[in-house]
Amino acid sequence: MILLSALVAGLLTGLVWARWSGNPYQTPELRHFWLVFVAFLPQLIVIYSPTRENFPEWLVAACLLASQVMLFGFAWFNRHVSGMSILVCGIVLNLAVMTANSGFMPISPQTASRLIPEERLLDIQPGSRLGPKDILLHPQDTRFEWLADRFLPPSWFPYQVAFSLGDVLIAIGAFWMLAKPGSPIQFTNRGTQT
Repeated sequence: MILLSALVAGLLTGLVWARWSGNPYQTPELRHFWLVFVAFLPQLIVIYSPTRENFPEWLVAACLLASQVMLFGFAWFNRHVSGMSILVCGIVLNLAVMTANSGFMPISPQTASRLIPEERLLDIQPGSRLGPKDILLHPQDTRFEWLADRFLPPSWFPYQVAFSLGDVLIAIGAFWMLAKPGSPIQFTNRGTQT
């Protein structure tokens, strides 16, 4: 949700900025875009497959980590694009905390209590999966707890979802990539930028 919001906001900002400055909007020149689709395949399998409940934990974790690694590869190939270095940092942080916590994104019972009914939360033991990518862990049992899914939108916001510091950096990078994808560089006869 945070990434989708950042992409939409970035695109709208870029379009408005281009119109205001009198230049056509330029989409960022991205290399190896096919990696994005390949990166989401493992997630689609473990999240939406009708037999996902039968997948062993290690396979789900491996798929989630493989997805992050492929997204990192895409971002690394495109690190020349505005905002992509911030996005790379976010992916690295998410990959680090997931790798350190059995391949899943940790979330504390306190944070989870804002997302699911309390009676359901009481049935979930710490160390168990919560949703397709999260694992319920107490802060003291979490490696790199400050990188976990620990942030929430205000309680009045209609859609509640937990997100991590890495997610915030990914969203900022994605916003910047579309809001300011680069402008044409013009040169005078002497080769100086105008």
